[in-house]
Amino acid sequence: MALAASSSSSAILGPVGSHDLNAAKISSFQRLNQPVILSASSNVIHGQSWMKPISADPKRSHTMIPFAATVAAPEVLGKGESEVVEDYDKLAKDLESASPLEIMDKALQNFGNDIAIAFSGAEDVVLIEYARLTGRPFRVFSLDTGRLNPETYAFFDTVEKHYGIHIEYVFPDSVEVQALVRNKGLFSFYEDGHQECCRIRKVRPLRKALKGLRAWITGQRKDQSPGTRAEIPVVQVDPTFEGMDSGVGSLVKWNPVANVDSMDIWNFLRAMNVPVNSLHSQGYVSIGCEPCTRPVLPGQHEREGRWWWEDSKAKECGLHKGNIKQEQVPELNGNGNGAAHKNGNAAVTDIFNSQNVVSLSRTGIGNLTKLENRADPWLVVLYAPWCRFCQAMEGSYDELAEKLAGSGIKVGKFRADGEQKKFAQQELQLGSFPTILFFPKHSPNPIKYPSEKRDVDSLTAFVNALQ
Repeated sequence: MALAASSSSSAILGPVGSHDLNAAKISSFQRLNQPVILSASSNVIHGQSWMKPISADPKRSHTMIPFAATVAAPEVLGKGESEVVEDYDKLAKDLESASPLEIMDKALQNFGNDIAIAFSGAEDVVLIEYARLTGRPFRVFSLDTGRLNPETYAFFDTVEKHYGIHIEYVFPDSVEVQALVRNKGLFSFYEDGHQECCRIRKVRPLRKALKGLRAWITGQRKDQSPGTRAEIPVVQVDPTFEGMDSGVGSLVKWNPVANVDSMDIWNFLRAMNVPVNSLHSQGYVSIGCEPCTRPVLPGQHEREGRWWWEDSKAKECGLHKGNIKQEQVPELNGNGNGAAHKNGNAAVTDIFNSQNVVSLSRTGIGNLTKLENRADPWLVVLYAPWCRFCQAMEGSYDELAEKLAGSGIKVGKFRADGEQKKFAQQELQLGSFPTILFFPKHSPNPIKYPSEKRDVDSLTAFVNALQ
């Protein structure tokens, strides 16, 4: 990400009207035309932030101030005055049905120059557009990891010129980056996971940058990541990072588009003629560092283009760790596959339940791998029922099984998470879920399906080419 400062006089459609804020929802927006004054709640319960929100001053200087060096003089309260402590749990509920524009306006009003928009160079440019529409001054920052696509760097320049702002770029510690590369090479994340690299290039620089703020604005949405971001509030006390006052509750996190889906984001961007990253036209949806991002195919979830060599539940870099919904791997029943599995007090329902799909136990699939001459060829999916990517292909796989019924090709499934995962990785070529294997009739070695296209036609072509 990187930080930018904007003045209220640059690139504004017009003054903003409080009576029109709700009309500015993504699907049905309109220009606004009067100043907005929003009141803050002063109730106090759990989840509160022990800081005093700073209101924006339209006459202040807009000189860019480096994050870590930003220092705000404490306000002196008069006799008998008490500090207002915002209840952000209550505020999140109050704003749950508010438009992104109303939420953005509230954030900028409350924190003035002590808040900034986190911009990744993707569709979160929508945040900058909403900030512009409020008519208030705003800052933008971006993390430059040193591994971004050339198109993303070009997009940063385009955004700065379009909005008349200066993005405040934040960089990783050069000594840490040098040590990582010298010890493990440029592409160690393909071997041992992306977390270490992300921690050095993204998480630590962000942590340092946020120490110069009291609040930040992110483009997180509930529909972005399978199973991990489904409970994001529109505003919260940041559960992971600290702000300039240090300590728990010293930083507030705003997520104005948490309740907006991807299609509405894009409809809004097109309608407002907002510039977008040219990578989007090449099939990229979720955009990160160049080595860890690739285009997705039609029907694939946007996060499948990120860290594609890892399991679906690992597709987070750590910037929003506090918002990740933790899901424990459910226990397997006696034979390793069952209709329902317990995950704490919640049941995880099994998938691929077609009568044409054979459920294989560990012993069953183990025997299948040992056979050199099989009576019939087999197509087997290695899956986890909680995996959204597995769930997404359930319909096509069941349809394929029905299509192949009576053809002499057996279709099976093997639940490969939990205690079975290590076995599947060592013996069955499991990389991430789902993994699809074809066991030929006269060959001992299974053949792994290499494509991410999981529609019926693509899977049928794979089977027909090998049977």
